[in-house]
Amino acid sequence: MSINPLFPEAQPRCARRIAVGDGHYLYVEELGPADGLPVLFLHGGPGSGCTPAQRRLFDPQRFRAILVDQRGAGRSLPLGELGDNTTADLVADLEIVREALGIPAWIVFGGSWGSLLALAYAQIYPERVLGLVLRGIFLGSRQEIAAYVGGINPLAHHAWTAFASALQEPASAYLLATCADRILRGKASQAMSACRAWLDYERALLGEPPLEREPDDRELAKVRIQMHYLTRDCFLMPGQLLAGVERLRHIPAAIVQGLADPVCPPQAAEMLHRAWPEATWFPVAQAGHAGLSPPIARACIKALEWVAEAASNFAE
Repeated sequence: MSINPLFPEAQPRCARRIAVGDGHYLYVEELGPADGLPVLFLHGGPGSGCTPAQRRLFDPQRFRAILVDQRGAGRSLPLGELGDNTTADLVADLEIVREALGIPAWIVFGGSWGSLLALAYAQIYPERVLGLVLRGIFLGSRQEIAAYVGGINPLAHHAWTAFASALQEPASAYLLATCADRILRGKASQAMSACRAWLDYERALLGEPPLEREPDDRELAKVRIQMHYLTRDCFLMPGQLLAGVERLRHIPAAIVQGLADPVCPPQAAEMLHRAWPEATWFPVAQAGHAGLSPPIARACIKALEWVAEAASNFAE
């Protein structure tokens, strides 16, 4: 049995909501010493929000960890709001948070969707990034989205056919569009049913059982946000993040990737590493997607330690 590598449970040192414009208020919490090495944590989804367990990735004696619920997600307000909610908006929000907290520069740590947002932010504001920890790489391409919900991923085939059955639709490449239409534009009962089918599909890929209840408000908001982004190419140009690697080569970076990840398969991570060989590669054999599973969490904690040391040496 794997030993749990996570740090003890912790409560935020402080928590607040920060106004970022357009009527959005982001929930932001901080852990660890105020004079610790700052690390920004970016959650997945999009739309998932942060969880108390994610606080346990950070050494409470060393890091000033900042966890942010992105627009419309988690404890941010208004919950599930799609207006003025794009990747560019989320990137701009991070600069508002950084300035509000008085942090000159920070390490940025993102998993899954959070890895995409971390790359997008770092490529626009490289001077504000001390280092990057990227886990379960997602670059937002149509190929990745098709692999996730287009029936072409052999690791997801059983879950995908069950998803089609729950939607009462033929198993085809159009399932995402059908699901999104019901969730974003359908009647309340249609939206609830489609949302539950999507969440159960996601849970199946993570090896979790189906929901035994109706989705709650945060889950509904998360799925609305996911449909909003995934049906719009994540508001990125094709190949944008790979092309932007040129702006990052000097930044200490680690890529943590489960080699049996059915949600964000390793092909995207391998493409990123080929484009960016200066980044340190942390492959995790036989590991899946869950960022808090012992093998992935252990690799992320090790990667953060490595990046923190490299960033300190770089700063000197």
